Amino acid sequence: MLAECVLLACVAFFGLPVPAVAAPPASDEFTTSGGPLRIFFIGHGSLRFEYDGKEIYVDPFGQVGDYGTMPPADLVLLTHEHGDHLDPESIAKIAGPETAIVLTGPCLEKLGRGTVMENGQQTTAAGIPVAAVPAYNIKHMRSPGTPFHPKGRGNGYVLTFGDLRVYVAGDTENIPEMANLKNIDIAFLPMNLPYTMTPEMAADAAQMFKPKVLYPYHYGETDPARLVTLLKDSGIDVRVRELR
Repeated sequence: MLAECVLLACVAFFGLPVPAVAAPPASDEFTTSGGPLRIFFIGHGSLRFEYDGKEIYVDPFGQVGDYGTMPPADLVLLTHEHGDHLDPESIAKIAGPETAIVLTGPCLEKLGRGTVMENGQQTTAAGIPVAAVPAYNIKHMRSPGTPFHPKGRGNGYVLTFGDLRVYVAGDTENIPEMANLKNIDIAFLPMNLPYTMTPEMAADAAQMFKPKVLYPYHYGETDPARLVTLLKDSGIDVRVRELR
């Protein structure tokens, strides 16, 4: 703090330009039976959860956050192997030898370390219960018959923080398996076209499992206000944050 005051005094005295300081990611805080859960919205598909003295990261991506300034990770979750979700350089900045990494088989092939979870499997990593759920395309295709995200290759994750359940969908569409999700308090659903969902598809997905709070994320150029309008009478609290 003293060094900061001295710097500002020098800036004022000598008429120097004020140095740019990167603002920390915005965050929301939730109450759980195990203490507060703080969610940091790093950007794109990248999230950070702070809970019970632990730091949990999802899909670290260096183009949307400076991971060299962030706390060391206790747990890193990777949804799939695409470069904007699996960024080895960013992972190296937060993950040490003791960091738990949960990922898919294709992610393991690229990263070379971690514990693979298949769709439907459950585990506890860094003290956090984690369930891997399907994430895939039905409609949007890279070429005829070749979806952007094939079934069985990627994961969404349901994380349990005390009595609070958080669903991070990964890159997916409104797939039938979402109807099996139960007691979801907070959900993150993607809307980056053409790779995942339109607002209408995301609204349909949300209606399947009725989260209490819904964040559209990884939404690219898609207007998240459209999702707010579609769900305005649903009882779902749709919160828009800067998660392009």
